[in-house]
Amino acid sequence: MPDPVKSRSYDSPLRRQQAAATRELILKAAQRRFEHDGYQAASVPTIAAEASVSPKTVHMAFQTKAGLLRAVWEARLAADEAALPVFERRWFRDLDADPDPEGKLRRLASQSREVKGRSGDLMEVIRNAAAVDSPIAELWDDIEAKLLNVQRAVVDQLEAIGALRHDLEVESASEVLWTLNHPSVWHLLVRRRGWMPEQYEQWTGDAFCAELLEGWQRGRGRPAPGRGRGRR
Repeated sequence: MPDPVKSRSYDSPLRRQQAAATRELILKAAQRRFEHDGYQAASVPTIAAEASVSPKTVHMAFQTKAGLLRAVWEARLAADEAALPVFERRWFRDLDADPDPEGKLRRLASQSREVKGRSGDLMEVIRNAAAVDSPIAELWDDIEAKLLNVQRAVVDQLEAIGALRHDLEVESASEVLWTLNHPSVWHLLVRRRGWMPEQYEQWTGDAFCAELLEGWQRGRGRPAPGRGRGRR
């Protein structure tokens, strides 16, 4: 009796590498089309043509256009550290280790500039699409909620070292920081009013310090440690 014919395995390092390369081509093409055309006008066939793949390939990889937009966002948000939880990423670990309250907020402003420079236009696409597409509305809600969580973590650090303004509760301070760091502010200043990225970072850092730090004044420098209220 002849030996049974073994089925050919299609799972190999080369095929996985090719699939990853194709996925990246699709993500890059999708980001270009979403940012140029807007979410509603950008079609899967157009994205597929720009990536030199078939629409079927796009659908098999991402299921829906909403799924594709979410994948673009997740890939672009953290770049090489996309697989790590936000509190384990290098920028946040450096912020956490900085003993100076103003230094923490300047690091946050620098990260805001970097992320929005890479993904700010995409965030505006998502924000606009949220009004017409319920899966994208869920994505936008998730983006805003995660942003608030990060701001709360920074405020908790300021509170713990006694640097938070005495008249601010942690919740209110987190909401103020969330508002100042919101992508809509970046879009208004950089895209609509033509600010340079470094100008945005400087203003944002100053605003963070002025609104949150006890005793901070523009041009005066950093408040002495321990002059805030501390954790009760």
